[in-house]
Amino acid sequence: MKTGLISKMLAGSALALVLVSSPVMARDHHKEDQKKESLYPNATRQAPKLDLHKKKDQEALNKGLNAVNAGQADQAKQLLGPLADGSATKSKYAQALALQGLANLKYNKQDLPGAIADLKKALDIGVMPNDTYFQLKYELAQFYVANQQYKEALQTLQEWRQQGKRETADSYALEGNIDYRLEKYPEAIAAIKKAQSMSKNPKDSWNQILMASYAESGQNGQATQMAEQMLKKNPNDATTLRNAISLLVQAQKYPEALKLMEQARNNGTLKDQKDYINMAKLYLVIGQGSDNSKNYASKATGVLEEGMQKGIVKPSYDVYKLEGDAAYIGDQQSKAIAAYKKAANMAASGQGDASLRLGQLLINDNKYSAGRDAIKAAIAKGVKHEGTAYMLLAEAERGLKNKPAAVAAMKQAAKDPETHAKAEAWLKKSGH
Repeated sequence: MKTGLISKMLAGSALALVLVSSPVMARDHHKEDQKKESLYPNATRQAPKLDLHKKKDQEALNKGLNAVNAGQADQAKQLLGPLADGSATKSKYAQALALQGLANLKYNKQDLPGAIADLKKALDIGVMPNDTYFQLKYELAQFYVANQQYKEALQTLQEWRQQGKRETADSYALEGNIDYRLEKYPEAIAAIKKAQSMSKNPKDSWNQILMASYAESGQNGQATQMAEQMLKKNPNDATTLRNAISLLVQAQKYPEALKLMEQARNNGTLKDQKDYINMAKLYLVIGQGSDNSKNYASKATGVLEEGMQKGIVKPSYDVYKLEGDAAYIGDQQSKAIAAYKKAANMAASGQGDASLRLGQLLINDNKYSAGRDAIKAAIAKGVKHEGTAYMLLAEAERGLKNKPAAVAAMKQAAKDPETHAKAEAWLKKSGH
C-alpha cells in the first residue's frame, strides 16, 4: 500500500470555540439603582459620594450613552467627548461614564487598546456606585479577553470577584475561557463545571470550552462523550459537528468521525471547503489500514470532485495535490497525472512535490522526456526530498539513453544523506 503520502494528514484539527460575548454597557441610572437591591452588598470597596448635580450634565450624559447604544458614533463622540476630558463638566461621575461610553465605541470599531485605555481611566476616576464600578471592572476583563491579554483578563476578573464579593455562572464561564487560553486546562475544567452548577440553562459555548479542555488535557474519552451528546442535541449545528469530528480524530476514532461526516454530507450540513478536504483525508487515513485501500481512495477523490463541482472546494495547489495523492493510492494513474499537472501549474516556491510525483508516474509509463521535464520543474520549485528527485531524474535520463546526464544527476543524489548510499552504489557499479 502507498501509505507514505497520507501520514499526519489530519494533524492540527482544531476545535471551534466562542471567544466572549459583547460586553454590556453600564448606564446612568444611579438614582434608580439606589432604590434597587445592590448587586454587590458585601463589596469591600467603599462606595464614594456621587457628584452629578447639574441637570445639564446628566442630560448630556444620557443623550451620549443613548447615542452609543443606537450606534450613532459621531453624535456620541460630540456629546461624550467634552464630558470625558473634563472640559464640559466638573462631575467625576459624568466623566467616568462618558469614558466608558467612548470605550464601547472604540470596542465596536475593533480599537481594543483604545477601549481598554478609556475603561481603565474610568475605573481610576472611581466616582461611581459599586454596581456601576464593578460592572465596568467586569467589562474590562472582557475587553482584555477580546484583545488576547489573557493574564490581565484573569487578574482583573479575580479582582472583580475578590473586591465585589460576587459569584455568577457567567463569571466562572469567562474564567474557564481565560484559563483555556492560558493552557491551564484543569483550572478551566473546574471553572466551567462551577459555572454549570450555578446555572439552570448552561450555554453550549461553555460545553465547547469544557470539551476542548478535556481534549487538551488528554482526557479524550470525556471529550468524545461530550461531543457525541452535544451533537445529538444539535445535529445540524456545523460548529458542534466539527468539534465532534475533531475530537474523534484526536482520539483516533477515524471510522466514527467519518460516519458523522457522511451523515452530514447526506443531510446537507457539509458546506465548508475544510469539511470536504478533511473528509477526503479521513477516507485515505482509514484506507491505509484497510485491505480495500483503493475503494477508500476512490471515495476520497469523489468527495473532492463533488466539492469542486458544487463550488465549495476552490481549486488550489493543495486541493489538486490531495486529489492526485488519492488517485495515486487508488491506482487511478490517468486521474492522478491530470490532478498533479493542475497542482504543478499552481505551485509556488517550495511546492515541487506535485511535479515530482507527476514525473514519477510519467517515468513509470515510459514517458521519459515528459517525466524528466516534470522532475526538473520539481527541483526548480523545491522539494522535501531532493536526493529522491535527482535519482528519478537519473532514471529518466537513463531511459533517454543520456548516460552523462544520468551520472550527473546521480552525483547530485549522492550529496543527500537520504540517498547517498544508493547513489554511490549506482555510481560505483557504473564505473563512476
